[in-house]
Amino acid sequence: MPSLFASFASYLRVYEPLAAFDRERQVYWRRYVREGRAVGPLEGPGRQRTAVIEGLGAGWTRLPDLPDEAYVLESDDTLLICPWNLRVRVAEAALSARDGVPSVLADAFVPPILAGQARAVIDDWRSGARVLEHGVPRVHEQASTWGVPLRWFVFVDLAERELVATAPRRALRYRTEISKARRRASRGLSVLRKSVGDAPITEAVEESARWLEEFHPRSVVELDYGGLVRLLPDEALEADDSPGLVAAGLAALSRGDAEAAGETYEKLVARWRTVQLLERCN
Repeated sequence: MPSLFASFASYLRVYEPLAAFDRERQVYWRRYVREGRAVGPLEGPGRQRTAVIEGLGAGWTRLPDLPDEAYVLESDDTLLICPWNLRVRVAEAALSARDGVPSVLADAFVPPILAGQARAVIDDWRSGARVLEHGVPRVHEQASTWGVPLRWFVFVDLAERELVATAPRRALRYRTEISKARRRASRGLSVLRKSVGDAPITEAVEESARWLEEFHPRSVVELDYGGLVRLLPDEALEADDSPGLVAAGLAALSRGDAEAAGETYEKLVARWRTVQLLERCN
């Protein structure tokens, strides 16, 4: 099952204004919000997991037509929408279920006709056909299990942190305007290219920066710790300064202080390695 549906995952989301969607979608999303159907980020991953599992169990002869769902932000009387793209998620899950499985079992569990349909859906989205047809980018949400990719911290600032430390709705997230996220990505890429060249971290930041370019200029970017907050005690959440450490590391690289940049990087890696090691105990 794709990492999007894991219990201990973090998320990078983009919420777009209604203006990013065609007229039909705008009407749909307004009605969706008016009817109170939107689900919050705390409940959303579980709902998505259920929808995908039920979709894959529906006879296995075709990919189901799933209802359009989304996370919603309301800011200054403006609706911002982060669609779930469940049909793509079902297609990803169908192909993932075949990975590493002997062909006889794979064909029994996910028949070739379903696998072919799933590949067609994924190919359409990757090629941009969905963008041309419906005027929406391919995927509004990325996920990572058992940690937060360090490249995501490039896009946000420590001052943008929103912390809820009260059980049972503990949450930690960072939200920023996409214009700010893009500027930070551009500055970070410039520093990385000059300092470390075509290293994996440079390529990773560049790939995520290209993804951000797909969206409307008045979008909002959200880095959500998601289920990871259940692994972190209150003091760790309150003390989290990962975006600040990434910014400090980039600043050190820009002034040629490799030692300070290395120390910052090691601190970040050690912090998130502690979380990743919990996967082995789970």
